[in-house]
Amino acid sequence: MAHADIPDDLLRLAAAHQVEPDYRGHDGLQHRASADTVRKVLAALGVDASTPERVQVALAHVENMPWRRVLPPVVVVRQGRHAHVPVHVTHGDPVRVWVEIDPEAGGGRREVPQADVVVDPRTVDGRLVGRATFTLPADLPLGWHEMHAMGPSGSAHSPVVVTPDRLHLPEAVEHDRAWGLMAQLYSVRSRASWGVGDLADLAELCWLAGEQMGADFVLINPLHAAEPVEPLTPSPYLPTTRRFVNPLYVRVEDVREAGYLSAADRSLVEWAAEPVLPLDSDPGPIDRDVAWAAKRAALEVVFAHPRSPARQAAFEAFVEEQGEGLRTFALWCALLERYGPVAGWPAELRDPTSPAVAAAAEELADRVELWTWLQWVADEQLARAQQAARDAGMAIGVMHDLAVGVHPEGSDAWALQDVLATGASVGAPPDMYNQQGQDWSQPPWDPTALARAAYRPYRDMLRTVLRHAGAVRVDHVIGLFRLWWIPQGNGAADGAYVRYDHEALVGILALEAHRAGAVVIGEDLGTVEPWVRDYLADRGVLGTSVLWFEQDVHGAPLPPEHYRPLVLATVTTHDLPPTAGYLAGEHVALRERLGLLTRPAPEVRAEAFAERDRMLAALRQRGLLGEDASEREVVEALHRWVLATPSRLVGVSLADAVGERRAQNQPGTDQEYPNWKIPLADGSGHVVLLDDLASNARLRSLARVMQR
Repeated sequence: MAHADIPDDLLRLAAAHQVEPDYRGHDGLQHRASADTVRKVLAALGVDASTPERVQVALAHVENMPWRRVLPPVVVVRQGRHAHVPVHVTHGDPVRVWVEIDPEAGGGRREVPQADVVVDPRTVDGRLVGRATFTLPADLPLGWHEMHAMGPSGSAHSPVVVTPDRLHLPEAVEHDRAWGLMAQLYSVRSRASWGVGDLADLAELCWLAGEQMGADFVLINPLHAAEPVEPLTPSPYLPTTRRFVNPLYVRVEDVREAGYLSAADRSLVEWAAEPVLPLDSDPGPIDRDVAWAAKRAALEVVFAHPRSPARQAAFEAFVEEQGEGLRTFALWCALLERYGPVAGWPAELRDPTSPAVAAAAEELADRVELWTWLQWVADEQLARAQQAARDAGMAIGVMHDLAVGVHPEGSDAWALQDVLATGASVGAPPDMYNQQGQDWSQPPWDPTALARAAYRPYRDMLRTVLRHAGAVRVDHVIGLFRLWWIPQGNGAADGAYVRYDHEALVGILALEAHRAGAVVIGEDLGTVEPWVRDYLADRGVLGTSVLWFEQDVHGAPLPPEHYRPLVLATVTTHDLPPTAGYLAGEHVALRERLGLLTRPAPEVRAEAFAERDRMLAALRQRGLLGEDASEREVVEALHRWVLATPSRLVGVSLADAVGERRAQNQPGTDQEYPNWKIPLADGSGHVVLLDDLASNARLRSLARVMQR
C-alpha cells in the first residue's frame, strides 16, 4: 500500500524495527498511523528518526548491526528442525563453532558443521567482514544450550534455545474434557481470611472443587505482586512485577514459625487480625490497604521469630535459587518503604546498577531480607495449594493468570529498564466496546533489547509463574506477536503496532511450560489475525472462547459444534457482569450510569436484549431450556450449551455458580467503579463465604450439570 504521508526511508526504518504503520481495525477497514506517530514509536525504541538525515544514519546502523556481532544474541529453534546461524568474522578468517548442551538436558558438547552458503562480504566500520553459515543439528535436545565460536578474529558465545515443536497436553486432558472453576481469589473469603481471600482459601477451594465436584482445575486472577506499602493498586492486571507474588495472599497463621510464637508475640498477631477478620462478611468493596496493613504488621512479628537450622537453610536455598532477580525486587520494596513512590526517589537511586543503590542495599539489608522471606513463605503456600489440588484428584490443579504488563513505576519498570520501553505504553486501538481505544499505561518489552538479553527476563518470569502451576492463562496472548504502542503524549487511538519474534516468545513459553508439566491457554479474544489462532493451536497453546462473543456472520449464536476444540470455553469473562447480570442487561445499565455509552441507551439496550433473546431461542431450539425458565435454569442451560462444544477445557465462573450479578471490572473506568474489589456474593448482595460453598444449593446444582 502506498503511504502518501510517510516517506519511503521512514517506512524502511520502521520495517527494520518491526513497526507496522498499517493495521486492519475491528471495522474491517485498513487504518494507517501518521508519520509523527511512527517517529515517536521509533524514538521509544531508541531510534532517532527526527530528520531525514537521522533516518539515513539509523538505517545504516540497523543494517550493519548483525555484521558487528560474531554470533546473534540468541538463537531460538524448534526441536527437530535445522537452523542456519550466521557467524561474522574478518573476511577470510577461519572459525570453529560448537554447542555446549544444557546440563539439565544431559550436558556434553556437539560440533556444528559449516554450510555451503556463499554471502558477499561487507565493509563495516572500516573492516571487511565475512559471513559464514553454520547449521545447528536437528537432534539437539530441548533446553537452554550455549553456542561458542572461536577463530583468529576472536571468540564469542550465545544461547541456543531449543523449544518443543508442540506442547502436548497432559494425558488426562489430551483425550478427554476437563472442567474447572474460575475465581477472583481476593473475593473468595473464609471466616479465617483477613478481609481478602488468600492462599489457604485457594487450597480449600481446590479441595472442594476437586474432591466434592470432580473439577480438574481452578483458574484464578494474577497473583503478581502489588506495591509493598499502601495504597495498593487494586487491579491484579497492573502489578509492580509479574515475576513475584503478592504477599497479601499469605495466610499468616499458616507460616510455620507462627505456631511457635511466644504468648506476647501471639497476642500481637491476634491484635493485628482483630479489625480485619470481621471484614470477611462485609458486602462492601474489599479494602486491600486495611487488610495488608494488618497482615504486614503480623508477618513482621512472625519474621522476627528465629527459624530452625533446617528452615533457615531452606530459606537461603530459595533465595539462592531465585537469584539476583529476587534480591533486586526485595531491594525495590525496601527503597519504596524508605522513599515512597519512585517519582520522588533521589536521582542516584533511579539506576539499579548505581553505587548508591549498592550502598542502599547494605543499609537496608534487614528490610531486604524481610521482602525475600515474604516471597519464600508465599511460595511455600502456593506449593501447598497446588498439592491440595492434585491430592483432590485434579488433572491440572491451579491455573495461574499472566498479566499483559506491569505498572510504569513498579519494580519491573525499575529493575528491567534496559529491556522495557519507557517512552510508550501498551494498549489497544479503537474497537466496538472502546471507541477511543485503550491505554493500559504499561511499558512494553523492547523487542530488540529483549533479544539482546537472550530473553532471560522473560524466561525467569515464566519460571516463577509456572513454579506451582498446572496451567497458565496468558492474558492478551496476541502480545507475543504484536503490541499496540502508544507514544507518550499521544491518545490511545494514535499508536502503532510493534511486532515481536513470536517464534521465540511462544517457543520459550512452550519450553518452560513443558518443563513445568503445565497447560498453556492464550486469551485470544478481540482483534486477532486469523493465522495467529492456527499457529497457537499448532504449537499446542489453547485459545479462549466466550459464549457471548461466539457468533456467526449474521450475529446469531455460533452452534456449539462449530467451536474450536483446542480452547478454554466459558459462558462469561471477568470483563463482563456475571451471567445473571448480563441476562438482565446490567452491562448496559452500568455503562449508561457511568457515561460510557457512545450511542443512545435505548438503542444499546435493545441490541443487548435482542442478543439475549437470540441465545434463549437457540437454547430452546436444542431442548436445553424450557419455557418460563428461572434465572438458575437459564444459567445452567448456557453451560450445557458450552458442554455441547468440542472444547477441551470448560470454565465455570464461581460468581455465576452462586448467582452474583455485579461485574468485577468495568473496562474504561478507574475510580468511577470499584473494579477488582467486589466480594463474592449471591444475587441479593449477601456475601458467600468459602466455608458455605459446600452446601450452596445453586453451586451444587451447576456442578451436577458439569459432571454430567
